[in-house]
Amino acid sequence: MKRLLIPLAAAGLSAALLAHPSSAVPSWVSDNLMPKPADAYSAAKFWLGANGAALRKATQYHWDAKNVSKLVATQSKDGAPDGKPGLTAPTGTPKPSASKNVNLPKTIGKVFFVDSAGRYRWCSATSIQARYRNLVATAGHCVYETGKDVYSKWVFVPGYYQGKAPWGVYAGAYAFTAYDLDTYDDYDGDFAFVAVHNGFSLAGRKEVDKGAFSDWAGDKWVDHEEIKKEEFEPLFAKYGPEGPYWSKEFDLTPEKVNHDYAGAKTLTKVEVTKTAYEAAPKSTETNKNGEQYEQVGPTAISQEAYKKLVADKAEGKVLAWIEAVKDKNGNEIAWYETHYYLKQWVKESKTIRYFRDHYFIGMAKDTGRLGDVVGGQGFAWNQPRGQKVTVFGYPGDPHPDGDKPYTGVTPKWCIGKTGTKTYQVNTFRVEEHQVLKCSMTGGADGGPWLMKYDNGKRTGYVNGVTSMFHDQDGNDRIDFISSAYFDGEVADVYNKANYAETKSIVGPNGELLN
Repeated sequence: MKRLLIPLAAAGLSAALLAHPSSAVPSWVSDNLMPKPADAYSAAKFWLGANGAALRKATQYHWDAKNVSKLVATQSKDGAPDGKPGLTAPTGTPKPSASKNVNLPKTIGKVFFVDSAGRYRWCSATSIQARYRNLVATAGHCVYETGKDVYSKWVFVPGYYQGKAPWGVYAGAYAFTAYDLDTYDDYDGDFAFVAVHNGFSLAGRKEVDKGAFSDWAGDKWVDHEEIKKEEFEPLFAKYGPEGPYWSKEFDLTPEKVNHDYAGAKTLTKVEVTKTAYEAAPKSTETNKNGEQYEQVGPTAISQEAYKKLVADKAEGKVLAWIEAVKDKNGNEIAWYETHYYLKQWVKESKTIRYFRDHYFIGMAKDTGRLGDVVGGQGFAWNQPRGQKVTVFGYPGDPHPDGDKPYTGVTPKWCIGKTGTKTYQVNTFRVEEHQVLKCSMTGGADGGPWLMKYDNGKRTGYVNGVTSMFHDQDGNDRIDFISSAYFDGEVADVYNKANYAETKSIVGPNGELLN
């Protein structure tokens, strides 16, 4: 990016970078997602509930075709380093394995969130090495809506597949991004690091007594079982009004009766057609179902009202009978409407039903820190252009021409060398993006660009995250993707996120922690 920062040591990130001179323009911002365990638990439960229904309902963050723009190369061939290059090593390195195919790392997955319109969305992301084994790297626009407000119910699901979370759900606690993205919606800073709570998974339910139910701090609910009166009476006598046994009086469906039935009430008065009226008993009679018919009119109306009723009747909006009276020459001289009604006489009654309450608590299991469970990719900054990278993501959008080769269900990848020049995209304030020839589409947003990817160990160094998609040759097909260039300023933001401590949100018994 554009501001020159103090260079970071090549061997690692220095804690001294936590401080800036008071007059310096900040390079980073931090925002709360869900730092409170109760909010984090609620969000994770939202996505996991009903066997992952919300996860399956979510759709990829969507790029409009009009935003698929061309890249403009700058004159620079050296990129935009603002200090010495540096690397931090990956963690949780698995045992090497031999394969001719590309091995998917456990660290990649999807982030899920709810946008301001209430839509369920997802992007791609990866676990990244961190001091507290709790950091996720993704695109800034997959955390910040229009560069300002953070999305709600933000969670990371590594290894996500069709509503399943094999290694748990990790709710976001704190988000870190570039000051320029947050302030100016500048996509040169389109990246984010999110510190997440320990993961958890749902572990079924347990029925408890009312006391344990009241004390439970996690998910809980009451099921009502209907029982017979002969079961209810001795149990209510034993446990009293504070017990789980109770009764309630319900209104029954009104029963039709004759109009002279003691206590009968008119339930409703419904308009019918003239044909139905003429086929029914006279208005002074009551048939065996307790029904009475009534005629109202004819009533004189204006010619304008008559014309409107004719039009409404033709559209089936009016049941009234309408007519125009003509003179001997056939001219209309008067207009009338007549309405016909059915009155239904009913009696109302009640019944008493009996219930027992069952108290359930939702059990959850702590799945541990993200980096301990799936590992974390390394981090690289101020690297030369032209690096070989392996990029992962979950593409789901169609190409601008409408062709949809990807489903968004399974991760895909691109392998190649990044461009040797920096690139601009004026509509998104981009001046220094790095690029890669790749045909992945929207949904791959936030996926990691892994430098020095070891296919056997399934680890590398995050040197970018997919930000934008481009059609360079104008054939309405995505052929390039781009990422913020990871310089010392990005490393500075990462360093702040690296010191964000989080913890478990559920205890050893599945209870919600404070």
